[in-house]
Order: sequence, then C-alpha cells, then structure tokens
Amino acid sequence: MRPENTASAKPLSSEKPKILLATRNRHKTLEIQTMLGEGVIVSDVTGMAHLPEIEETGVTFEENSKLKAEGISRHVSGIVLADDSGLEVDALGRAPGVYSARYAGPGCTDEANTALVLKKMKGFPDEVRSARFRCVLAVAENGTTLALFDGTIEGMLAHEVRGEGGFGYDPIFMPEGHQQTFGELPAEMKHTMSHRSRALQQFRKWWAMRT
Repeated sequence: MRPENTASAKPLSSEKPKILLATRNRHKTLEIQTMLGEGVIVSDVTGMAHLPEIEETGVTFEENSKLKAEGISRHVSGIVLADDSGLEVDALGRAPGVYSARYAGPGCTDEANTALVLKKMKGFPDEVRSARFRCVLAVAENGTTLALFDGTIEGMLAHEVRGEGGFGYDPIFMPEGHQQTFGELPAEMKHTMSHRSRALQQFRKWWAMRT
C-alpha cells in the first residue's frame, strides 16, 4: 500500500459500505464484487450518463488509475475505486501494457486484442513467452487520491486460446506454476492468485482500518 494523502475518507452511513468503481466494464465489476465478498456493495458508473468519460492519457497503470478515480470522485460523494490493469509481454517490450484494452485499435474486442498478441508471438518458443498481469488500484475522494495498491502475477503465454472463463487475455495467460490458462482454471482459484486479487487484498486491509 502507498498512501497518497493522510486525510481519511468519512465512513459511509449505510448498513453495508458502498464502493463505486470508476469503470463501465461489468466483467471487472462482477469480479471485484466477488473478490470483496458480500460485506460491501460494489457498483460502477454504467448507466450514469451524467458522469464524464475519463480519457486514459497516462503512460503507466498508476497514472491512469489515479486519473479515473480522481475524475469520477469529483462528481460523487464517498470513495471511488479505479483499476488500471493489463498484460505485459516481455518479448513485445512489455506491450500491450497500458494499451491492453485497446491494443487492436479503438473499440476493439477482447478477442481481437488476444488474436493480435498471439499473432505477434507466433513461433516464439516457451523460453521467451514470459508475461505478467499487472494491476494498480487507486482510491480517491473529492478529487484526491487517498491510496494506491498494486498487484502482479508472473506467468507465460499459451500458443493458442484455451478455455472460456474469465475475460480479456485470460484464455492465453498461464500463471506461474500452472499449465492451465486463467480461462481454464476455476474462477475461485483465479480469484486467489490474480493480479487484481493481490491488489484488492491490500485495499481490504486499508478499508478495514478506516471502517
């Protein structure tokens, strides 16, 4: 955990604490809700047309997560949690990196992104297919970042799409110590080891200290 501001957010008055995610990615929202459990209500900005679209102009995961968390928190009460995450492939100079969601171009699909990575890595042997998922979470209130949390999981790229679970690059990423991709592993197992779960574990400790 890396505190950004010593001022603590005010406790929420609802019976169950609520966290707003600065995202319109429902897959990500459902995954975070599952990881945080039933003790908190997780929602996102889907359908909130009055909230701005935050342009991800940062060159690092940290910069983009702060942009999103701070940008949305200026328009709502309570804390806002933003996630910026992606795949880093060593043989591609750690690409797609911060461009993971739009690697194949604006408006592209997960399938198009995955296909492009596999195309660029075609013919590369296992020895040079090292990769990792990285996630940086930013917590903000009233336009100010309160804390940052980061998580990483090392692994390697499969040679083809395998499995139907997860989303994004999950079907081509094999976490270290496993021969199955995140798309093949049970969701419960993925949620104990993923980059996002590791960052969220740190967030939960921070959250417990302030509630």
